[in-house]
Amino acid sequence: MSLRKLIVLILVSAAPIALASCAQSHFDAAAEGKALLQRDAEWAATATAGKDVDRIVSYWSDAAVVIEPGEPIHAGKAAIRAYIAKSLKTPGFKIHWVSRNPVFSDDGSMAYMPGTDVITLPGADGKVITLHLQGMSIWRRVPGGPWLCVADISAPAPQAANAPGPVAASG
Repeated sequence: MSLRKLIVLILVSAAPIALASCAQSHFDAAAEGKALLQRDAEWAATATAGKDVDRIVSYWSDAAVVIEPGEPIHAGKAAIRAYIAKSLKTPGFKIHWVSRNPVFSDDGSMAYMPGTDVITLPGADGKVITLHLQGMSIWRRVPGGPWLCVADISAPAPQAANAPGPVAASG
């Protein structure tokens, strides 16, 4: 076999492998963003329903961290499960959030999304209060698996979001 034929044979043999590796490394951020926002919305709906602790906790990775205002850091699934179970047993507790604008790592394995949270719970005097929070969730995707939240961080929203609405003028 001539050198030229050998080179052609190698190139023809290598082409499908090269094309397959290019196809596998392609990451469609728009499609994946839509999928991640959908997963997050399903998680928010599950948490708002407040009925299934295990299902709520299933959206976090085993080593996830949750940081909420006035709370210790909840690290790991067992600590997060205990925190969620306690929260759901609190009279008047309700949570809902909306995330937006996912940003992905170059390889598509990590993402973060800012969002807003609304939580109702008893205040210091026992009356139900509403908290408006802003937050950031950080997600990781294991190849072939679902997106899992690895860090969930919330802080009070700017004062304007917590202020009562405008008062109508009388007259």
